[in-house]
Amino acid sequence: MADHLPSGLLEACVVVGASGDKLKDVYQSLQQGNSTTDLLILDPEVLQVHVPPFVTKENADESGVPRTFSRVQCRRSFIKKKERLVVAPSGPGGAGSSEGATVTEDVSVPKDIDLMALPQLCFPGGLQVTNEPKEERFHFLVFTDVFGNQTHGVVVQCCRPFQGQYVFNTARICVLSFLKSFSSVHFCSLLVQLRTCRLSEERVKEFAAKLSLVPIPPPGQLHVVFNLRPLMIILPSREDKEHPAVDLDLHLPFLCFRSKQILQIITGILMEQRVVFFSADWARLTLVAECFMFYIHPLHWQHPYVPILSAQMLDFVMAPTAFLMGCHLNHFEEVAAETDDLILINIDDGTVSSSCSETVDLPDVPFISAECFTKRRKGLQLQYDLEVCHQGAGTDVNEMRMLRRQWQQNLNWEIQKVTLELIVNMFRDVSGHLNYEHRVFNSEEFLKTRELADLPFYRKVLETHIFHSFLKDRLNRKMDAFTRMEVNTRSETQKMKAMTDNPRRPTMQEMARKYSSNPEIRLNKRLGMSLPNLGEERHLNLLRQTSLKKTIIPESGEYTLRKYVLPFPYSLSLFPRYFYLRGFMNTLCSKRLDALSDFQNLYKTDIEIFPTDLVKALVDSLQKDEFSQVDRRPELKRLIFKVKTDNEMVLVQADDHVKKFQLPKTHMLQEDFVKRIQESGIVKDVATIHRLFEALTVGQQKQIDPEVFRVFYTFWKETEVEAQDVHLPAEVMEHLDNNECVYKLSCSVKTNQGVGKIAMTQKRLFLLTDGRPGFIEITKFRDIKEVKISFAPFLLLRIPSLKIKCSLRKEVFEANLKSACDLWNLMVREMWAGRTMADDHKDPQYMQQALTNVLLMDAVVGCLQTQKAIFAASKLAYFDRVKHEVPVMVPKTTLETLKHKINPSLDLPAPQTVHVLLYTPGQLSYSEADGDGNPKLWCALSGGRVVVFDAASWSMQQNSDTHHFPCALPGLSLDWTTIRLLHGACFNPTVPLLPPRQTYSCSADGTVILWDLSTLKVKKQFQLTCDRLMSIQLFNGTLWCCARDCIVELRKNGTPHRKMTLPEDLRSMSTEFSSLILFLERGQLWTSCSDSDELCLWHCKDLTKPFLRVRLQNCTGVNCMIKVKNQIWVGCSGPSPDQCRMSGKIYIVDTESHSVEKELMAHTDSVQALCSAEGRYVLSGSACQDGKIAIWKVE
Repeated sequence: MADHLPSGLLEACVVVGASGDKLKDVYQSLQQGNSTTDLLILDPEVLQVHVPPFVTKENADESGVPRTFSRVQCRRSFIKKKERLVVAPSGPGGAGSSEGATVTEDVSVPKDIDLMALPQLCFPGGLQVTNEPKEERFHFLVFTDVFGNQTHGVVVQCCRPFQGQYVFNTARICVLSFLKSFSSVHFCSLLVQLRTCRLSEERVKEFAAKLSLVPIPPPGQLHVVFNLRPLMIILPSREDKEHPAVDLDLHLPFLCFRSKQILQIITGILMEQRVVFFSADWARLTLVAECFMFYIHPLHWQHPYVPILSAQMLDFVMAPTAFLMGCHLNHFEEVAAETDDLILINIDDGTVSSSCSETVDLPDVPFISAECFTKRRKGLQLQYDLEVCHQGAGTDVNEMRMLRRQWQQNLNWEIQKVTLELIVNMFRDVSGHLNYEHRVFNSEEFLKTRELADLPFYRKVLETHIFHSFLKDRLNRKMDAFTRMEVNTRSETQKMKAMTDNPRRPTMQEMARKYSSNPEIRLNKRLGMSLPNLGEERHLNLLRQTSLKKTIIPESGEYTLRKYVLPFPYSLSLFPRYFYLRGFMNTLCSKRLDALSDFQNLYKTDIEIFPTDLVKALVDSLQKDEFSQVDRRPELKRLIFKVKTDNEMVLVQADDHVKKFQLPKTHMLQEDFVKRIQESGIVKDVATIHRLFEALTVGQQKQIDPEVFRVFYTFWKETEVEAQDVHLPAEVMEHLDNNECVYKLSCSVKTNQGVGKIAMTQKRLFLLTDGRPGFIEITKFRDIKEVKISFAPFLLLRIPSLKIKCSLRKEVFEANLKSACDLWNLMVREMWAGRTMADDHKDPQYMQQALTNVLLMDAVVGCLQTQKAIFAASKLAYFDRVKHEVPVMVPKTTLETLKHKINPSLDLPAPQTVHVLLYTPGQLSYSEADGDGNPKLWCALSGGRVVVFDAASWSMQQNSDTHHFPCALPGLSLDWTTIRLLHGACFNPTVPLLPPRQTYSCSADGTVILWDLSTLKVKKQFQLTCDRLMSIQLFNGTLWCCARDCIVELRKNGTPHRKMTLPEDLRSMSTEFSSLILFLERGQLWTSCSDSDELCLWHCKDLTKPFLRVRLQNCTGVNCMIKVKNQIWVGCSGPSPDQCRMSGKIYIVDTESHSVEKELMAHTDSVQALCSAEGRYVLSGSACQDGKIAIWKVE
């Protein structure tokens, strides 16, 4: 059990110094005048070791506490043997024996602590005996094991007289902790008791015992505060599991170095150089090194990390690998002469040099990122005295410390934002060159998009282990601080690009910035929004301050070891942390059932901090009498069942490899070709790649030659590079929208409007005239009426020309494109068809897909260079072919009701079924908001994927598998229909919560649970006998449960009251109930079936047969229904207009007339999900043949 328990604040307390025998020898030598104290250097050794649980094994056994919970360490470790004299018991005569027995006591220490090296690190400059006392000093240690786990130590120096006032002995106490909390442990070590008393074993042991019982706070907003007279100590919590607690002054390097030097040090760390810090103060070495570890977060240093090297350890700097170490300034020349290629950092002088020269041969940080960092740094207030000089002097020490702490906390947050912005600006564009499906990073293409002066920096960084680990996190779609800032600081152009899957081209806005001479405009070229506009980060800062102030602190200064006092949290967000800490304490006190109950509550509120291993160990240690109590507590039975089930599950190791894109070397069949194209980043959509395969294999075997692939890939990438160099005059850009991009530019041709180049954007065609550059708009794609090729005779030849007729002009545009005429004809027709379909269906993705098809046509023609090239390119004219072969007219009613369409499968190779939609309204305050407070649309897709849209801009905010979102959609786990919560705020606005704050949940196996929302405990549990329970609704104090084969009304005690089955005429069909709506105002029940075209209306008091049926024409089955105002929206499947495939329809039924008001042609596949957005809009999601979400306005 000890291995699974969360660590307390103290892991070990070690006293290091000179032994008494050596000190006696020194004293005798001084008395005889054989030496002076200035030359006496002794070897330090371990004098005392104190580790939890601070009870002997005998005491633990006698106390009746099971060994499992005694935390007696049983590890392989360095064992210190202490000899002590034990007096034998008195004999029968009553006289005590004069002979003593020498025994040894085993003191076990944690396996990660090396007591052999610890004395040297506690006395890095050596242990010197002096004839005068020394001031107390501190320094800090960091120990890292082979797995990267760190143990932190604070070393305090205490000077005590030995044999009078002639010899002073220096001993050092090392407090070791897994918590990276330099300030807190530092203050703990300032205890008056330890400063004024002799370092007796019992006193040090008492001090260590107190600290060992202080729990480390879990990630979140709950801090731990405890009193250790005369001090009040605050242990800050981590922001999340990936981010360490910040408990040191992050501005220290800003006081030591200028911006240029800080950027050089960060560059050396990112490039995994051999870095050595120097200072005359041992404490500065660790503190400054730790600050730089925070500066590069979320990137992590993955090489040897030894912030303090003693004089005996200087050989470590000869290591051939990358490292980060620290030495005393006295060893600067020695280390510099030891080896080449070292980055030497003098903290005291604020200089950065190399062992070869006084300068550092490192590439500069990218100019844009460096300029932004320098600008941000100037806005930081680094002097506390200047900040509070207007305030009066305080008399309360704790209050003054609190004010200083809050100022430091605010400054730390500002510094973290500045340094995080630096990292984000460096690597913002990495995600644009990732293929998530095949885990490929196209480094060559990424480098091509960098500025020429920045290439040396990126070439080196991209080859490091740090960056490789960073890539793994990006490919795993990790939602860390980097991702949050990158999303929140995107410019409008970057947001638009993230919403589309088009090939990269510079927009007019980017082009204007690129060629602008204004330095302020150039500074923002690759940057997003201004950092101070980040409301979320500011909000988090305030949250943590508020939680700090609201912490209840006992008035008594005594620290009790026997009783824990946990204030009950006032905020629901603190409940999980409360359960975590109380479960930890109950475990220590051997209250196993209480601990399991706390962890059960924790599991229901925040699975991210659930201690799985500890709970498994608790379950395994339960006694027979405890199991009998478990049988009477259903919530514990469920937890134990889950733990045992998880133990039997086979864990699938996550795929964390990263590949670099390489051109194929063998022939490819269609499946391999799809994979290669997706890896290259050209296109993701599988259907489009299949058409590309057909185009490249016209007239030959159905396999792609690697040389053909190489030529095609090279042509595609060269076209992208050429597009980056397109420069339009300012007079031309004035006529174009900011988000327009030039995707195709012809050679100079003769037209009826003059000589020039025809340019194609995603919106229009225009002529860039030769000579004095000018802009002549040819047409917008939506205004085209006709496109054709005409031939003009010239001698014996027929010269082709492209003619484009626009609805806004009488004159037909004609261009002599020569050999490119056929290609331009295909491209313009495809863009025209794509724009028409996008307007008809109000789906901008049609236009984006058409644009991709056009660019693929261009690449196919440039790759093949044969007579069949145009015929091959025509295989990619998908929308033009659909327009002529299967013309689909969208009904007027659908066009008037439909507002917009979005694609949740944009980043996926194929569309996915939308199983569940959940709209969450925007929050009124930031205190409860998730993100920026905008409304969100949560989409559950097939394959266990969750996609989150910002409903204000319909931009995709999150795309992750469900193991990243254990609580993203309430009631959705494993299978999206397995569990559903009846919650008025989320699923059905017409159903109020049960007083006092209760709610029901159901699962597919027929289990119905009544929850108390204030305590999150189960109040009742029912079990229905049915075929897959799908939904529940509340009506007049009774619960209505809809299953496939029946609908059951339950009483309050859970017993069935009434039960209804399928109508008689439907029982012979292979159909089942699909949805249920309770119409509270009229006492009606509306039901639908999966293979029926009727809605059945029942009176709630008479369930024998439906009193009315509503027929839905051209419907083959109902999948879902919702009530919006006085309408029932019904999501169905039905035949498409061409009768060749299934399509999705929505019927809007009036609740008063019971008639169908509207029939909407919603999707090209069946409608699977419906949800309402505040009663103003309805959102529908379709099956995988369509996979899109439609947004409809409600009248």
